[in-house]
Amino acid sequence: MTNQTYLRRIRALARLTLVLGVAASIAANVLHARHNLISQTIAAWPPLALLLTVELISRVPVHRRGLAAIRIAATTTIAGIAAWVSYWHMTGVTARYGETPTSAHLMPLCVDGLVIVASISLVELAGRIRVLDAAQPQTRQVRARTSTHPTPADTNTGVAPAKKTTRARKAVPARAPAAAHTKSPAKPPAAPRVAPPADVGATARPTAPQLAAAGA
Repeated sequence: MTNQTYLRRIRALARLTLVLGVAASIAANVLHARHNLISQTIAAWPPLALLLTVELISRVPVHRRGLAAIRIAATTTIAGIAAWVSYWHMTGVTARYGETPTSAHLMPLCVDGLVIVASISLVELAGRIRVLDAAQPQTRQVRARTSTHPTPADTNTGVAPAKKTTRARKAVPARAPAAAHTKSPAKPPAAPRVAPPADVGATARPTAPQLAAAGA
């Protein structure tokens, strides 16, 4: 569950609490009024006006501080009128139905206090949700830019290994001459063997047939 989803659920709960408090105030005003439609409508109007005012403040965003101050002042005035009227109506109704004078004067404070707390909470939650909704597209754009363009940290980490490999490659040829000096010198090629010369006297001696021919 995201933060916005949680805040929207809390806002729904605050709105339900506000409606419950306003309904209790309207019921007390109607019961205290005369038994005709006009009197009951007049008595029910102040709490209903407060509910509508709080809904407008929580739903309409603020663009100018001057207008926002006027709106808050008007809401405070309407809330004061609704609280004053509902207080005495609810006091009369609770006393009529058997409550003690102390309880009759304390009961309206519970209802009006609930309405005030729920109204302020609803306005605060609505403002917070608007801020998060406005910041959500910017967060998506930042994530898209980060995914398409690498950060400088990523670039530096990619260059560092290349430097290490270059140094390693440069160090390899330097070891080759040292290894060549340690090797033993190559042996000269062996001279070819020459056959011994033949005996000249042995080849010049006449054979026996030659001697016989010479004597004849």
